[in-house]
Amino acid sequence: MVLLAHDRYCDEIIRLTGELRATLQGADLGATVPTCPDWTLRELAEHVGRAHRWAGEIVRTRATEAVPDEKVPDNSPAGDDPAALDAWLAEGAAGTVAALREAGPDTEVWSWAWDHSTGFWARRMALETVVHLADAALVAEVPYTMAPELAADTVEEWLQIVRFAQDHYEDRESAELRGVGRTLHLHATDVPGAEWLIELGAEGVTWSREHGKADVALRGSLTDVMLVFNRRLAPGSDRVEVLGDAGLLDFWLERTSFG
Repeated sequence: MVLLAHDRYCDEIIRLTGELRATLQGADLGATVPTCPDWTLRELAEHVGRAHRWAGEIVRTRATEAVPDEKVPDNSPAGDDPAALDAWLAEGAAGTVAALREAGPDTEVWSWAWDHSTGFWARRMALETVVHLADAALVAEVPYTMAPELAADTVEEWLQIVRFAQDHYEDRESAELRGVGRTLHLHATDVPGAEWLIELGAEGVTWSREHGKADVALRGSLTDVMLVFNRRLAPGSDRVEVLGDAGLLDFWLERTSFG
Protein backbone atom coordinates (compact mmCIF):
# COMPACT_ATOMS: atom_id res chain seq x y z
CA MET A 1 0.00 0.00 0.00
CA VAL A 2 1.36 3.40 -0.99
CA LEU A 3 -0.25 6.42 0.66
CA LEU A 4 -0.44 9.75 -1.12
CA ALA A 5 1.65 12.66 0.10
CA HIS A 6 0.27 14.75 2.97
CA ASP A 7 0.11 17.85 0.78
CA ARG A 8 -1.83 15.91 -1.86
CA TYR A 9 -4.47 14.91 0.69
CA CYS A 10 -4.70 18.52 1.81
CA ASP A 11 -5.10 19.66 -1.80
CA GLU A 12 -7.82 17.06 -2.35
CA ILE A 13 -9.84 18.14 0.67
CA ILE A 14 -10.07 21.61 -0.89
CA ARG A 15 -10.67 20.35 -4.43
CA LEU A 16 -13.25 17.72 -3.52
CA THR A 17 -15.11 20.14 -1.25
CA GLY A 18 -15.20 22.52 -4.20
CA GLU A 19 -16.73 19.76 -6.32
CA LEU A 20 -19.26 19.05 -3.59
CA ARG A 21 -20.19 22.72 -3.40
CA ALA A 22 -20.62 22.83 -7.18
CA THR A 23 -22.79 19.71 -7.06
CA LEU A 24 -25.05 21.33 -4.46
CA GLN A 25 -25.63 24.44 -6.59
CA GLY A 26 -29.24 24.38 -7.75
CA ALA A 27 -29.89 20.92 -6.30
CA ASP A 28 -32.87 20.14 -4.07
CA LEU A 29 -31.27 20.24 -0.62
CA GLY A 30 -34.38 18.61 0.87
CA ALA A 31 -34.12 15.53 -1.35
CA THR A 32 -33.42 12.19 0.35
CA VAL A 33 -30.01 10.66 -0.34
CA PRO A 34 -30.70 7.07 -1.55
CA THR A 35 -27.32 5.78 -0.35
CA CYS A 36 -27.74 7.47 3.06
CA PRO A 37 -31.53 7.29 3.42
CA ASP A 38 -31.60 8.86 6.88
CA TRP A 39 -30.25 12.11 5.43
CA THR A 40 -31.41 14.84 3.10
CA LEU A 41 -28.86 16.34 0.75
CA ARG A 42 -28.45 19.30 3.14
CA GLU A 43 -27.85 16.93 6.06
CA LEU A 44 -25.26 15.05 4.00
CA ALA A 45 -23.45 18.31 3.23
CA GLU A 46 -23.57 19.37 6.87
CA HIS A 47 -22.19 15.98 7.89
CA VAL A 48 -19.19 16.52 5.60
CA GLY A 49 -18.66 20.05 6.90
CA ARG A 50 -18.86 18.94 10.53
CA ALA A 51 -16.46 16.06 9.89
CA HIS A 52 -13.95 18.51 8.40
CA ARG A 53 -14.27 20.89 11.32
CA TRP A 54 -14.07 18.10 13.90
CA ALA A 55 -10.88 16.70 12.39
CA GLY A 56 -9.48 20.21 12.07
CA GLU A 57 -10.12 20.90 15.74
CA ILE A 58 -8.42 17.64 16.75
CA VAL A 59 -5.37 18.66 14.74
CA ARG A 60 -5.39 22.34 15.74
CA THR A 61 -5.57 21.57 19.47
CA ARG A 62 -3.29 18.49 19.30
CA ALA A 63 -6.11 16.63 21.05
CA THR A 64 -5.28 13.55 23.11
CA GLU A 65 -8.90 12.42 23.31
CA ALA A 66 -12.04 12.75 21.20
CA VAL A 67 -13.28 16.33 20.86
CA PRO A 68 -16.99 16.71 21.79
CA ASP A 69 -19.13 18.19 19.03
CA GLU A 70 -20.05 21.17 21.21
CA LYS A 71 -16.37 22.10 21.45
CA VAL A 72 -16.00 22.47 17.68
CA PRO A 73 -16.29 26.13 16.61
CA ASP A 74 -18.90 27.14 14.00
CA ASN A 75 -20.29 23.64 13.83
CA SER A 76 -23.35 24.69 11.81
CA PRO A 77 -23.94 27.07 8.90
CA ALA A 78 -24.86 30.65 9.80
CA GLY A 79 -28.24 30.37 8.06
CA ASP A 80 -30.55 28.06 6.14
CA ASP A 81 -30.00 29.54 2.70
CA PRO A 82 -27.77 27.69 0.20
CA ALA A 83 -25.24 30.55 0.12
CA ALA A 84 -24.60 30.19 3.86
CA LEU A 85 -24.10 26.44 3.47
CA ASP A 86 -21.72 26.98 0.55
CA ALA A 87 -19.60 29.51 2.46
CA TRP A 88 -19.57 27.31 5.57
CA LEU A 89 -18.33 24.29 3.61
CA ALA A 90 -15.58 26.33 1.97
CA GLU A 91 -14.45 27.92 5.23
CA GLY A 92 -14.45 24.60 7.09
CA ALA A 93 -12.34 22.83 4.49
CA ALA A 94 -9.91 25.75 4.32
CA GLY A 95 -9.53 25.89 8.10
CA THR A 96 -8.97 22.16 8.42
CA VAL A 97 -6.38 22.17 5.65
CA ALA A 98 -4.57 25.13 7.22
CA ALA A 99 -4.33 23.17 10.51
CA LEU A 100 -3.15 20.04 8.70
CA ARG A 101 -0.48 21.89 6.72
CA GLU A 102 0.79 23.66 9.83
CA ALA A 103 1.02 20.38 11.76
CA GLY A 104 2.53 18.27 8.99
CA PRO A 105 1.77 14.54 8.70
CA ASP A 106 3.63 13.16 11.73
CA THR A 107 2.28 15.08 14.72
CA GLU A 108 0.68 12.78 17.28
CA VAL A 109 -3.02 13.38 17.95
CA TRP A 110 -6.01 11.33 19.02
CA SER A 111 -7.80 9.16 16.49
CA TRP A 112 -10.31 6.32 16.75
CA ALA A 113 -8.17 4.12 14.53
CA TRP A 114 -4.83 2.37 14.03
CA ASP A 115 -2.88 5.54 13.28
CA HIS A 116 -2.67 8.40 15.80
CA SER A 117 -1.21 11.07 13.56
CA THR A 118 -2.26 14.19 11.74
CA GLY A 119 -1.50 12.35 8.50
CA PHE A 120 -4.31 9.92 9.33
CA TRP A 121 -6.79 12.80 9.51
CA ALA A 122 -5.64 14.31 6.21
CA ARG A 123 -6.23 11.00 4.47
CA ARG A 124 -9.47 10.28 6.34
CA MET A 125 -11.04 13.64 5.48
CA ALA A 126 -10.01 13.47 1.84
CA LEU A 127 -11.49 9.99 1.44
CA GLU A 128 -14.57 10.84 3.48
CA THR A 129 -15.22 13.55 0.92
CA VAL A 130 -14.56 11.15 -1.99
CA VAL A 131 -17.42 8.91 -0.86
CA HIS A 132 -19.92 11.59 0.12
CA LEU A 133 -19.32 13.47 -3.11
CA ALA A 134 -20.60 10.30 -4.81
CA ASP A 135 -23.72 10.43 -2.62
CA ALA A 136 -24.36 14.04 -3.59
CA ALA A 137 -23.71 13.41 -7.29
CA LEU A 138 -26.31 10.62 -7.24
CA VAL A 139 -28.97 12.97 -5.85
CA ALA A 140 -28.06 15.83 -8.18
CA GLU A 141 -27.88 13.46 -11.16
CA VAL A 142 -24.45 14.67 -12.25
CA PRO A 143 -21.54 12.51 -13.50
CA TYR A 144 -19.07 11.15 -10.97
CA THR A 145 -15.62 9.78 -11.76
CA MET A 146 -12.81 9.68 -9.22
CA ALA A 147 -9.07 10.03 -9.88
CA PRO A 148 -7.56 6.51 -9.96
CA GLU A 149 -5.16 7.03 -7.06
CA LEU A 150 -7.96 8.34 -4.84
CA ALA A 151 -10.39 5.58 -5.81
CA ALA A 152 -7.74 2.93 -5.11
CA ASP A 153 -6.84 4.55 -1.79
CA THR A 154 -10.52 4.55 -0.81
CA VAL A 155 -10.67 0.78 -1.39
CA GLU A 156 -7.48 0.26 0.63
CA GLU A 157 -8.66 2.42 3.51
CA TRP A 158 -11.99 0.60 3.67
CA LEU A 159 -10.17 -2.73 3.92
CA GLN A 160 -8.12 -1.30 6.79
CA ILE A 161 -11.28 -0.08 8.54
CA VAL A 162 -12.95 -3.49 8.21
CA ARG A 163 -9.89 -5.26 9.62
CA PHE A 164 -9.64 -2.71 12.44
CA ALA A 165 -13.30 -3.31 13.31
CA GLN A 166 -12.72 -7.06 13.34
CA ASP A 167 -9.75 -6.71 15.68
CA HIS A 168 -11.39 -4.26 18.11
CA TYR A 169 -15.16 -4.71 17.97
CA GLU A 170 -16.26 -8.31 18.16
CA ASP A 171 -19.89 -7.21 18.31
CA ARG A 172 -19.69 -5.69 14.83
CA GLU A 173 -21.13 -7.62 11.88
CA SER A 174 -17.65 -7.62 10.35
CA ALA A 175 -16.67 -10.26 12.94
CA GLU A 176 -18.85 -12.68 10.97
CA LEU A 177 -16.38 -12.40 8.08
CA ARG A 178 -13.66 -14.04 10.21
CA GLY A 179 -12.82 -17.64 9.40
CA VAL A 180 -15.11 -17.95 6.40
CA GLY A 181 -12.20 -19.17 4.27
CA ARG A 182 -13.50 -17.57 1.07
CA THR A 183 -11.94 -15.07 -1.33
CA LEU A 184 -13.03 -12.00 -3.28
CA HIS A 185 -11.26 -10.43 -6.22
CA LEU A 186 -11.69 -6.77 -7.15
CA HIS A 187 -10.56 -6.05 -10.71
CA ALA A 188 -10.55 -2.56 -12.19
CA THR A 189 -10.65 -2.96 -15.95
CA ASP A 190 -9.46 0.56 -16.78
CA VAL A 191 -6.40 0.97 -14.51
CA PRO A 192 -3.51 -1.49 -14.79
CA GLY A 193 -2.59 -3.06 -11.46
CA ALA A 194 -5.75 -1.92 -9.66
CA GLU A 195 -6.69 -5.36 -8.39
CA TRP A 196 -7.18 -6.77 -4.90
CA LEU A 197 -7.34 -10.37 -3.73
CA ILE A 198 -9.17 -10.45 -0.39
CA GLU A 199 -9.21 -13.47 1.91
CA LEU A 200 -11.71 -13.92 4.73
CA GLY A 201 -9.42 -15.87 7.03
CA ALA A 202 -9.42 -17.11 10.60
CA GLU A 203 -7.31 -14.18 11.81
CA GLY A 204 -9.41 -11.63 9.97
CA VAL A 205 -9.57 -10.03 6.55
CA THR A 206 -6.27 -9.91 4.65
CA TRP A 207 -5.57 -8.65 1.15
CA SER A 208 -2.91 -8.18 -1.49
CA ARG A 209 -2.66 -6.18 -4.70
CA GLU A 210 -2.63 -8.99 -7.23
CA HIS A 211 -4.61 -10.88 -9.83
CA GLY A 212 -5.89 -14.22 -8.66
CA LYS A 213 -8.72 -16.71 -8.87
CA ALA A 214 -11.34 -16.15 -6.18
CA ASP A 215 -14.76 -17.38 -5.19
CA VAL A 216 -16.27 -14.17 -6.52
CA ALA A 217 -14.87 -11.42 -8.73
CA LEU A 218 -16.13 -7.86 -9.12
CA ARG A 219 -15.08 -6.23 -12.40
CA GLY A 220 -15.62 -2.74 -13.75
CA SER A 221 -14.05 0.69 -13.89
CA LEU A 222 -12.03 1.56 -10.80
CA THR A 223 -14.54 4.24 -9.84
CA ASP A 224 -17.43 1.79 -10.07
CA VAL A 225 -15.58 -1.00 -8.23
CA MET A 226 -14.85 1.47 -5.45
CA LEU A 227 -18.49 2.59 -5.37
CA VAL A 228 -19.80 -0.98 -5.08
CA PHE A 229 -17.23 -1.77 -2.39
CA ASN A 230 -18.38 1.29 -0.44
CA ARG A 231 -22.06 0.39 -1.00
CA ARG A 232 -22.70 3.41 -3.22
CA LEU A 233 -23.51 1.35 -6.33
CA ALA A 234 -25.51 -1.87 -6.36
CA PRO A 235 -23.54 -4.96 -7.36
CA GLY A 236 -26.37 -5.73 -9.77
CA SER A 237 -25.70 -2.54 -11.72
CA ASP A 238 -24.99 -2.97 -15.43
CA ARG A 239 -21.87 -0.83 -14.87
CA VAL A 240 -20.09 -3.74 -13.17
CA GLU A 241 -19.80 -7.50 -13.64
CA VAL A 242 -19.95 -10.07 -10.85
CA LEU A 243 -18.46 -13.48 -11.63
CA GLY A 244 -18.81 -16.51 -9.38
CA ASP A 245 -20.52 -16.57 -6.00
CA ALA A 246 -22.53 -13.34 -5.98
CA GLY A 247 -23.91 -14.30 -2.58
CA LEU A 248 -20.41 -14.00 -1.09
CA LEU A 249 -20.13 -10.42 -2.33
CA ASP A 250 -23.56 -9.69 -0.83
CA PHE A 251 -22.40 -11.33 2.43
CA TRP A 252 -19.39 -8.98 2.50
CA LEU A 253 -21.41 -5.86 1.73
CA GLU A 254 -24.08 -6.65 4.33
CA ARG A 255 -21.44 -7.13 7.05
CA THR A 256 -19.44 -4.02 6.22
CA SER A 257 -22.37 -1.61 6.36
CA PHE A 258 -21.14 0.26 9.46
CA GLY A 259 -19.28 3.04 7.65
